[in-house]
Amino acid sequence: MDDYRHIADRIAADITGGRLLPGQRLVPQRAFARRHGIAPSTAGRVYAELVRRGLVVGEVGRGTFVRATAPDGQPGHTLTEAAGAPPVNLELNYPTAPGQSELLAPALAPLLRPDALGQALRPAAAAGTPAAREAVAALLARAGQRFRPERILFTGNARQAIAATLASLVRPGGRVGVEPLTYPLVKEIAARLGLVLVPLATDDEGPVPESVAAAHRRAPLSALYLQPALHNPTSRRTSPGRLRQLADTVHRLGIPVVEDRVWSFLHPGGTPPLAALAPGLAHLVDGLSKRVAPGLTVGFVVVPEDRVEAVARAVRSGGWSAGAFALEAAVRWLGDGTVDRLVAAKRQDARRRQRLVAERLAGFAVRSDPAAYFAWWELPAPWRADTFTAAARAHGIAVTPGTAFRVDPGRTPDAVRLGLASVPEPRLARALATLADVARDGAAAGTG
Repeated sequence: MDDYRHIADRIAADITGGRLLPGQRLVPQRAFARRHGIAPSTAGRVYAELVRRGLVVGEVGRGTFVRATAPDGQPGHTLTEAAGAPPVNLELNYPTAPGQSELLAPALAPLLRPDALGQALRPAAAAGTPAAREAVAALLARAGQRFRPERILFTGNARQAIAATLASLVRPGGRVGVEPLTYPLVKEIAARLGLVLVPLATDDEGPVPESVAAAHRRAPLSALYLQPALHNPTSRRTSPGRLRQLADTVHRLGIPVVEDRVWSFLHPGGTPPLAALAPGLAHLVDGLSKRVAPGLTVGFVVVPEDRVEAVARAVRSGGWSAGAFALEAAVRWLGDGTVDRLVAAKRQDARRRQRLVAERLAGFAVRSDPAAYFAWWELPAPWRADTFTAAARAHGIAVTPGTAFRVDPGRTPDAVRLGLASVPEPRLARALATLADVARDGAAAGTG
């Protein structure tokens, strides 16, 4: 019988028609069954169907609520701008330095000559060019440590580098250990590749090595995906001591690692790469979209020496190769100091924006880092992530609910992530003040 689907259709129409609002709680299933003259088991199937369609979210011990955002894995959680987005979008997080276009333009001018343009518009190999490998090796070099250029491969962006590396390491159905809050696009990549994400315990120092070992004992882990430098969304930095412990653990268990360091450029001399401690297992992913600009960028991955061809095959089969024009532009920007100048400007910009967060959200439980371009806000009771997201949207502000980052569906963080990079500072200051007022008003109403 499909009667329950007909009932679900009516509730879905109430949601899409605005008669049931984002964040609104549905009546308990038994009360729903009595109201509609159906069996409790049928009511359960109706609610399950609404969850399946991504229209509601059920939380153990709290009830079932109309979603304020698209379901995990759908476009609303990709952290890219959607049609009809509110005027102040704190979901996006693309930093821009003053005068950025003027800095970038000179290096592109020589590429626009017909002879140079013809060469630059050809496809690029996964290995890029010798000049690109040398430039990235120099970019990633630290005191006393430099990766061999032969270990560096290129993709269109860092997300593609993550996808290619995971595809090369893990077969469909394989288990990947991740932090319990992780980059939403990694959740999408895992879904498309048929991978199972396994949440690992973390503390203030980073992922707990014993949790990695315990998860591996329950069923072998094919890989780990970690963000040790300015973790998105919490801004946590894994301590050097914890990194050494993790390196020892993955060496002992033989678990490969995908190390995402896209935001590490904001913290000079910060968390050292795990790839330097576990060179035979760690795959270091980085890129230029945050350092430079998202519209013309390059991703790269430093791989263990014996895995270069395996990852290169994954890049080719996925169609994730970098464009030759972007690769040549990147070489020029890295070589003439443009990237260094942009990075310096963005480090200062991030710190100014963090000061705005500290001022406007004083007194709230906000976790961040003075160098980061995002903040993790644990909301005051009785706010939930979805209801606060809906309330913020009603004030013209888009924020990312904590549910977008969660790996375990049974754990719902009452928190939101604030992306600080894409909005001009004056508008950011006003938006933060508005969000603070919304949070206080809701908390007062819930306790009054």
